[in-house]
Amino acid sequence: MTPTRVLVLNSGSSSLKYQLLDMRDSSRLAVGLVERIGEQTSRLRHTLVATGGTREHSGPIADHETALKSVAEELTRDGLGLDSPELAAIGHRVVHGGMFFTEPTVIDDSVLTEIERLIPVAPLHNPANLTGIRTATALRPDLPQVAVFDTAFHTSMPESSARYALDPKIADRYRIRRYGFHGTSHAYVSRETARLLGKAPEEVNVIVLHLGNGASASAVERGRCVDTSMGLTPLEGLVMGTRSGDLDPAVIFHLARVGDMSMDEIDTLLNKRSGLFGLCGDNDMREIRRRVDEGDEAAALAFDIYIHRIKKYIGAYYAVLGQVDAVAFTAGVGENAAAVRSASVAGLGGLGLAVDEELNAVRSDGARLISPASARVAVAVVPTDEELEIATQTYALVGKKS
Repeated sequence: MTPTRVLVLNSGSSSLKYQLLDMRDSSRLAVGLVERIGEQTSRLRHTLVATGGTREHSGPIADHETALKSVAEELTRDGLGLDSPELAAIGHRVVHGGMFFTEPTVIDDSVLTEIERLIPVAPLHNPANLTGIRTATALRPDLPQVAVFDTAFHTSMPESSARYALDPKIADRYRIRRYGFHGTSHAYVSRETARLLGKAPEEVNVIVLHLGNGASASAVERGRCVDTSMGLTPLEGLVMGTRSGDLDPAVIFHLARVGDMSMDEIDTLLNKRSGLFGLCGDNDMREIRRRVDEGDEAAALAFDIYIHRIKKYIGAYYAVLGQVDAVAFTAGVGENAAAVRSASVAGLGGLGLAVDEELNAVRSDGARLISPASARVAVAVVPTDEELEIATQTYALVGKKS
């Protein structure tokens, strides 16, 4: 019997998301989340998809090793344990792969070393990803462990997009360039958008707007990323929940010299106390829209700044691509906030962009077009599925190796 199951692990600094999929039909067998790892109030939520039954456990979970062992126990209770001969591989989300990793990779010691070397440019994410990999390897040392990198989809960018205007010797010495993030989402959504249009990815140009608490845009030309909004780190680009996005670099010097702020304080300000939260005290778009509807001026200004930045990137990427077949909204805000989609496209009729407000108002879990039939450029809502993308890439690689 050929094993067909893939366990996908997404290890955060204090959380562990997981899904078990059967790649014969890409169906989900079990999904779950362990959160607040390392605290007394840890919680594990596990769902067996076939029955819809959910089990929850609260109490201290000391570390990722304990968390993954708890996950393994839950899977075993459902007859889906890690010792199952049907398990083909474990796929791990790894945030930063630099330029070294351009595709999914079977993990060995050299891969672990390179992921460690990239910790300075992904200090919050790569250490947690490494912990998940090492824990899973200890539990199933005989099983292929595969890393799928957030940055990989963006390695196709030309140097004119990826390079900053810095001395190349300095840039290369310190690995300074545009890497981009949310790559598995941009890859999946751009491909699904092409399918929605009845075309192959190589036949369309798509602007993808991944709008969640973290947000990024990409220009995808015939299936290949040619530009993206996040850079060396996830700070650059769109206005986000707590991140500033694009900023005059001299603001940092000014805060250090005039504000007498340390580098750590500035880092915290720009990454955790800026964006929508910094502007109005909320980073939940639902709450911001409620406040806007009630006439809250701070929330209205935050929303307008957020939308203004999105429009700038739509226009910029339209220019980069030359021809655009579709603009696709995805992730938590992109999939659920009709007001954001409508405002982002408003006034862009000259670019062939428009939203049918009735279609836009419909809530659905499926991919769909929300533009009028007569629109020159399609506007789509495409729910992202990063776990399926990771599982698909993992299984394709393991299949090649077998």
